[in-house]
Amino acid sequence: MELNQPQLTDQAMQLLRNVSTFQWYFIPLLAFVVYIYFNEIEKKNWKGVAAGLSLYSTHWFAEILNALIQHFSGHALWTVPTGTSFLLLVGVGWELSMMFAAAGLIFTKILPKDPKLKILGINNRIAMAVLNAAFFSIFEIFLARTPAFHWVYPWWGALPVFITVYIPFFLMANFAYDWKPKVQKTVIGSLIAVDIAAMIIFAGILEFI
Repeated sequence: MELNQPQLTDQAMQLLRNVSTFQWYFIPLLAFVVYIYFNEIEKKNWKGVAAGLSLYSTHWFAEILNALIQHFSGHALWTVPTGTSFLLLVGVGWELSMMFAAAGLIFTKILPKDPKLKILGINNRIAMAVLNAAFFSIFEIFLARTPAFHWVYPWWGALPVFITVYIPFFLMANFAYDWKPKVQKTVIGSLIAVDIAAMIIFAGILEFI
């Protein structure tokens, strides 16, 4: 199968969890994300926190799948071959991970108060998810033109990312925002448990990813 610059896969794998790439801004990025969440917790904005955690746990699920594709096929769908202070998995560096950690919470700030409100005849939770996904997908076109982010296959680009990655991310966040607390805890807790178990098994025990 045709690949775009297959040597970048090897470059990314050499960086994978390599502490020699560490930069000090790793710490303030974490501090900023923690501050955002603590600020919302102080305000008792549990809906926003749930949206943030739901998107972040969905993001990790997608990154784990991408890393498993890397292991079993030899090439992930996307990689981060340079420019990160710490490469967590083949397709996600610390900076991207921190952005996704906050994204779900941040984008609830533009959600209409009424979950039943329609935008152009579409439920606003779905419409806003599509709009947000489109923004991220278009921005990823720019990222893929930099040395720091790489779409490995010619057929993998903004459109499949839009449909299979970003729409699910923001649908998850937007719907989680309105779920009852019990449902939020069950679904988000289950997703986090799956992500942690997968990391322990695939990255820790089997060293797959």
